[in-house]
Amino acid sequence: MEDVLSEISEEIMNEKGGLPPGFRFHPTDEELITFYLASKVFNGSFCGIQIAEVDLNRCEPWELPDGAKMGEREWYFFSLRDRKYPTGLRTNRATGAGYWKATGKDREVHSASSGALLGMKKTLVFYRGRAPRGEKTKWVMHEYRLEGEFSCRHTGKVMNHSTPHYFCTWSY
Repeated sequence: MEDVLSEISEEIMNEKGGLPPGFRFHPTDEELITFYLASKVFNGSFCGIQIAEVDLNRCEPWELPDGAKMGEREWYFFSLRDRKYPTGLRTNRATGAGYWKATGKDREVHSASSGALLGMKKTLVFYRGRAPRGEKTKWVMHEYRLEGEFSCRHTGKVMNHSTPHYFCTWSY
């Protein structure tokens, strides 16, 4: 009986990204940027938490929950930005079935203790079809990027990839 309980407990922890039963992964915007995104960008890991890496242009939003390492109605992913044109700055947000459209202004994420700018948060909604006639869906993505004193520009750290890194949360 003890072996069965141990096996079930281990299975539950693996499904929840290594978290014990009852614990949920709900970090604040500041924690997402400072502890997870910055750790991934500068150290190459997420500090022991299993977070999936995806190419947002090759996945439809309804396919992503199956690839998530944790989450029930909100999922966490790491992605690199894809440029629309090789020499331009515009971001490619199209998938095979639709596109992600930014809504509202980018919001600044500041340190609670020092007030320093850490990063930016952008909200995007998925539309089926092609712009400008796309049909709005219930899929929402929050995209985080490093900025201010926390960005690669100010740290002096040279990155292997010239494209900014993003941390995304998805919900439906």
